[in-house]
Amino acid sequence: MLSVEGLTKSFDGFLAVKNVSFEVAEGEILGLIGPNGSGKSTTFNLIAGALQPTSGSVRFRGEEIGGLPAYRVAHAGIGRTHQIPKPFRKLSVLDNVALAAFYGQDQKLSRENAYSVARECLDLVGLRGDSVERLGAAGLKKLELARALATQPKLLLADESLGGLDHSEMDQAADLLSSIRAKRGITIVWVEHIMGVLMRVVDRCVVLDHGEVIARGKPSEVAGDPKVIEVYLGTDAPEVQAYAARR
Repeated sequence: MLSVEGLTKSFDGFLAVKNVSFEVAEGEILGLIGPNGSGKSTTFNLIAGALQPTSGSVRFRGEEIGGLPAYRVAHAGIGRTHQIPKPFRKLSVLDNVALAAFYGQDQKLSRENAYSVARECLDLVGLRGDSVERLGAAGLKKLELARALATQPKLLLADESLGGLDHSEMDQAADLLSSIRAKRGITIVWVEHIMGVLMRVVDRCVVLDHGEVIARGKPSEVAGDPKVIEVYLGTDAPEVQAYAARR
C-alpha cells in the first residue's frame, strides 16, 4: 500500500532523514520506532505532505505522492494524528470531527453526511461529550483520532497516540488501534515510544536512528537485535522482549 524509497530530508545541510526505505502492506500495523531525534516525525511529515522531501520517493497505492501538499495527501486517502492535539476549542467535539470529514477523499460530502460520518467516528473511538475544554488527555487523543478517521483514510499515520496517558488508558488506546484495523480495514503506521504496548499490537517494526533505518522485522526480531538494544531499548530490552514474544 505504501512504498517509501530513498527518502531524504535536509535542513540547511543537516540530514534529518537519510535514504530511508520501507514498505507497508495493506491491512498491516507497522511500528516506526527509535530514540528521540531519530527522524520518525520528520518521516511522518514527509509522507503526509507537511514537509517536502529533498530526494526520494513516496508511493501510495502505486501513485507518487512525495512532495504533494497535505490536503492532496489527505484526499488520496492518508489520514494522520499529531503528537499534540490542537482541536478548535471554540467548536464542539462533534463540530471538530465533522469539519475534518470535509477534508477526506469525498470532496462532495454534504453537511448532513459529514455529521453522520463524525458521529460514526466518535462512536468508534468511544468519545462522548460536547465541550472540548472538558476533555482530559485521553479524550483529546480520542478526538484527534476521530478527526483523522473522519477523513475516511485507507492508511492512518498515528503519531504517539499514547503520550500523556496512564497505563490503563494506554492499553485501551492500543486496543482501539487494533479495533480500527479489524473493523475498518485501515492500514496503520504507528510512531510510539511506549515499546511494551506497541510490541503487542504491531505486525512489524522499522527502527530509525539518526535518520537512518538500522533494523526491521517482526517485533521479536527487532527487540532482540543487538544494535536496537544498544541505541534504543537499553535496560528495558528484557521487558520489551517479553511483550514482543506474546505476538
